[in-house]
Amino acid sequence: MLLSHAPGYFKQRRETLLDKAPGSVFIFPSNEEALRNPDVHYPFRQESHFQYLSGFDEPESFLVLTPAGSQTTGRKHRMVLFVRRRDAEKEMWEGERHGTEGAKQVFGADEAYPMDEFDERLPDLLKGSERIYFRMGMQQATDQRVLSAIETHRRSLGRSGKALPPIHDPNELVGEMRLFKSAEEVELLRKACRITALAHKTAIQEIRPGMNEYEVEALVDYVFRKNGCQRVGYGSIVAGGKNATCLHYRSNNEVLNDGDLILIDAGGEYDYYTSDITRTFPVGKSFTEGQAKLYQLVLDIQKSAVAMVRPGVRLPDIHKHVCEGLTDGLLSMGLLHGNREEILKTFGFRRFYPHNTSHWLGMDVHDVGLYLKNGEPRVLEPGMCLTVEPGFYAQPGDTAVPAMFQKIGIRIEDDILVTPMGNENLTADAPKEISEILALKK
Repeated sequence: MLLSHAPGYFKQRRETLLDKAPGSVFIFPSNEEALRNPDVHYPFRQESHFQYLSGFDEPESFLVLTPAGSQTTGRKHRMVLFVRRRDAEKEMWEGERHGTEGAKQVFGADEAYPMDEFDERLPDLLKGSERIYFRMGMQQATDQRVLSAIETHRRSLGRSGKALPPIHDPNELVGEMRLFKSAEEVELLRKACRITALAHKTAIQEIRPGMNEYEVEALVDYVFRKNGCQRVGYGSIVAGGKNATCLHYRSNNEVLNDGDLILIDAGGEYDYYTSDITRTFPVGKSFTEGQAKLYQLVLDIQKSAVAMVRPGVRLPDIHKHVCEGLTDGLLSMGLLHGNREEILKTFGFRRFYPHNTSHWLGMDVHDVGLYLKNGEPRVLEPGMCLTVEPGFYAQPGDTAVPAMFQKIGIRIEDDILVTPMGNENLTADAPKEISEILALKK
């Protein structure tokens, strides 16, 4: 369905970006449609920076942002969109397009041109620029088109003595903007998280021994789509038994057995903002003794780590807390042996916990934004959103693990918004207490 009017915050974002780099021209290509097999495309999703700055959700497009020219009197900046031409026959097969008029009327472009004019017009748009922001290496054909236009611009300088403007990657500038969520973005994240929490709760209620992992994936996806998510935020992980010890398990095609745990790492994407929840629970009606001990250990550490999220804290502080807590618990259970400080110093806990505890979250599941500032871990600030996801994984080949703990994978993950006074757990609706899980299993 075509938009009738794009929200005003897209314009505000463009103005903020261009104010950060006066005299610069920004060039953002859309994502391209990719063939799955002849005549069948993979589902299209717009490139996140492009979407963040324009709201224009069509392939074969370019967004160019420049300082204002004479034709944009009263404005500091100019937005130029290159888009697909309207084509009645193609639209009959593939759906409506906004075209150049829609690009101006709906999305607020100061100028809009057909894509086939991009190569001709871009050199003129570069005139007078002090810097060019364009991310190289994403699409080879796109790189060639942009570099060709820059070369044409260089030739136009003649013997003026002026140097070619330097080319910068815009990812850091836009990434730092995206790291801090506006009120509108927070509402979209809340919606994605509420829907995703409902999907996980539904899975806990509905899973039975004998089902296949792909049935569970379909169930979760159904709840996403039924409640308004346009797509998944990433490939869902639905891992029963030993499969849960594979951190990025993707097959999702094995039968679920009574007595095993199932780990579901899945998030719905709502209007380009994604949730990222992981829950682990029994396939049958109860935890075994070993499963319950490990699960409670991970849960207690996860809850204490969530409580740490507040302005001024650093992600390495949270990760250190998790690693220390897991080490203490695994020592007490006989899963780790030796000196506590030596285990922490040599990262001996990585045998059971090989990943980090947190990552940024937003339009992308592993969202943009610097983790270091001036070479040091940055402090958390209001508006940031991150995951907290400790886990435990006893690999199938690790026969030194006591029998009651073998082949178990557990991860518990929530999405946390940093607020001025602390944090908001956006995914608190997804059950994770043992008592809550077992109550849903009755």
